[in-house]
Amino acid sequence: MNTKRTLLKSVAAAALATLALGSAHAADITGAGATFPFPIYAKWAEMYKAQTGVGLNYQSIGSSGGIRQIRAKTVAFGATDAPVSGADLDKDGMVQFPAIIGGTVPVFNLDGFKPGEVRITGAVLADMFLGKIANWNDPKIAALNPGKTFPNQAITVVHRADGSGTTFNWTDYLSVVSKDWADTVGKGAAVKWPAASSVGGRGNEGVAANVTRTRGSIGYVEYAYAKKNKIPHMQLQNADGNFVEPDDTTFAAAAAGVDWFSVPGMGVSMVNAKGKNAWPVSTASFILMYKDPADKAASAEVLKFFDWSFKNGKQAALDLDYVPMPDAVTAQIRQRVWSQIAK
Repeated sequence: MNTKRTLLKSVAAAALATLALGSAHAADITGAGATFPFPIYAKWAEMYKAQTGVGLNYQSIGSSGGIRQIRAKTVAFGATDAPVSGADLDKDGMVQFPAIIGGTVPVFNLDGFKPGEVRITGAVLADMFLGKIANWNDPKIAALNPGKTFPNQAITVVHRADGSGTTFNWTDYLSVVSKDWADTVGKGAAVKWPAASSVGGRGNEGVAANVTRTRGSIGYVEYAYAKKNKIPHMQLQNADGNFVEPDDTTFAAAAAGVDWFSVPGMGVSMVNAKGKNAWPVSTASFILMYKDPADKAASAEVLKFFDWSFKNGKQAALDLDYVPMPDAVTAQIRQRVWSQIAK
């Protein structure tokens, strides 16, 4: 009976994965990269296939993997949360554009606390990830949360084990709010994690799983993963000094003043953006494509998919607490970016 139940669970899991993205054999579009936008790309893929019959085989392997795959020309598009520099885009003969906006959130596993019940500042968060604050009952945490009692429990830091755009944005934020972090660790898609008690997980999925099963842990994931897995998140103090909750409205507030074409490849950082309601670790996720693709038909299908998603996928994005790209920006992407891709 247990064997049969296990088999049924395996079959159900396989069926769910196929439903989300279409099987590798049936898919007409191939992409790989960032795990940050995977939930919305999966939803868009499901909607798009239902309407057009065209599938998407997207490998959620992390931003560094996505960059490697597109450079190896094994996929029609790569996806990264850490934008590629203008110089590297020119060298590779690629274009880059933002496809979706979301937010990275600090998540934790502590008995007796619900989502949003713990407040934290960037400086204290950095000290926790540095290992300088190693216990939950540290006075600095208590001072931010009057009336709450924290246990005498060690903090385990959960981080990405793979090259990750989510890590790039998280460490970019910690570098902005903590000179100590900037001087000793810095920012990058992969860094040397200093906390003595730490564990790695592959993808946003892996970090979410490790936080869920590790009592006393703290980690960072794209908000959709926290919400889906019911992992408590923290309120975070923003650049204006306000404690804010993560959701589509606070991510949108962070993106409100962005001048997308002020940086080559539209690779604008929204870290610690000004605005009374802005979420401090908001970011865009980017798509990489060749200007002169080897398979022009496959490249054209990618553009059709994102064109359809920009026009028809806004509510699905909001339902998952992502922020769709504004129409004015997507119009500019079509005119100034997609026009560079050979048909």
